[in-house]
Amino acid sequence: MAITCGRTTPFHSVRHAMRLLETIAVHPDGLREDELAAMTGLPPARLTQLLRLLDRDEYVRRLPDGGYVPGDALVRLGGSGESGRLERQQKLQQALDALRDAVGAAVYLGRYTDGELEVTHTSQAPALPTVNEWVDFRSAAHATAIGKCLLGQLDHDGRRDHLARHKAARLTSRTITDPRVLLSALDRQPATMPVLDIQEYAVGTLCAAVPLTAGSAVGCLALSLPVGQAHRLRKAAEALNRQAAPTLLSLTV
Repeated sequence: MAITCGRTTPFHSVRHAMRLLETIAVHPDGLREDELAAMTGLPPARLTQLLRLLDRDEYVRRLPDGGYVPGDALVRLGGSGESGRLERQQKLQQALDALRDAVGAAVYLGRYTDGELEVTHTSQAPALPTVNEWVDFRSAAHATAIGKCLLGQLDHDGRRDHLARHKAARLTSRTITDPRVLLSALDRQPATMPVLDIQEYAVGTLCAAVPLTAGSAVGCLALSLPVGQAHRLRKAAEALNRQAAPTLLSLTV
């Protein structure tokens, strides 16, 4: 089965959103859209799209005169202590749920911490179930889109160290088990393309993952679809990239 995904821009929407928020945050009296365009250098169409997105999620608030100021969500997320932590967790889950509905697939948030893969959050629905974790994801990084996306963000030594500690077992007939072949595939993976799992982890399941960069943290967003919906994978993966900003913002602000 040959499935290709078009070229995408994994980080641009998040970087642009962060630039907007940083600009608005230091101008509490508000900035109009034309002023934001001049100060951020963002194209007008992209700026309008991001402002609508950020306004919808309450990161910014539009004033009656057309200016934009920090929104309630941005203020609350900046809080410290337990209330701030709970607010960030709630906002993150809301972002994942919205992303699930937008891409029409179960979604996952993966991280690589202290040498191990971890799926920290998921969002599913009755018609959009997550993958049955029949093999612990931590030992199946070689066979999952999440794992390959996370390994791809490590340096060569980090990848080799992980594969030395977690032997690449054959999970399906499509699983890559030769470390040299896997390392070569990771080296060739373009940063602008989603990482795919075409029935490598589980027969009947397709997955795609895109990196999330928040400082030095290694993370990714992923989605899964049944093989019967293979025709949707390309567009779903591209949508995952385009709409990743609210998820990353909830991790970084």
